[in-house]
Amino acid sequence: MGVITDHLDLWGEAIGGTLVLFFGGGLIALVLGFIVGAMRVSPIPIARAVGAVYVNWIRNTPLTLVMFFFAFCVPILLRQRIDPIILPMIALGIYTATYVAETIRSGVNTVPVGQAEAARALGLSFGQVMSFVILPQATRSVIPPMMSVFIALLKNTTVAAGFSVLNLGSIRSWLSEQGENQLVVLLWVMVIFVALVLLLAWLQRILERKWRIAR
Repeated sequence: MGVITDHLDLWGEAIGGTLVLFFGGGLIALVLGFIVGAMRVSPIPIARAVGAVYVNWIRNTPLTLVMFFFAFCVPILLRQRIDPIILPMIALGIYTATYVAETIRSGVNTVPVGQAEAARALGLSFGQVMSFVILPQATRSVIPPMMSVFIALLKNTTVAAGFSVLNLGSIRSWLSEQGENQLVVLLWVMVIFVALVLLLAWLQRILERKWRIAR
């Protein structure tokens, strides 16, 4: 316990950095992923093409390279200094948005095509069909894989440790400089990550129960 109690301020900053990356990147991923997911199932060919290019391009690029571009190239292009945690957070959001989009697309595909066709025959627009017919039914099937995406996002926050961002992925090197046992530090990091993943699993069960009752 001394590894934690002797460095409470550093652990607090590391956990805070991880949570900022997670919630900030998650918000970006949800918003952008929803837009791209809608494009992927859009009846407009050019929208589907743009969505497919974005997903295939970003998803097949290693996260480290995406984060490298935002951490080093974007400040040069903008010619100004940016908070070190902001750019990795954006990179995480843009990268994770591809998986969110594909999860939404797979959930939409579980809804019978005839329901969308019937809604359009009644005169509903594409947005209304998605909002009132497709998404309410797709939500239940989307929750488990979506939570897996966010668990992966939580783990991917450690990649930011290589770009001068203090989080749970980098605290080992910080504490090793102060003479702490690296193995003990890694074990505590593992315990914290397991606790955070269990919280996400608990949230998943709540959402599944809620939507099961709603249906």
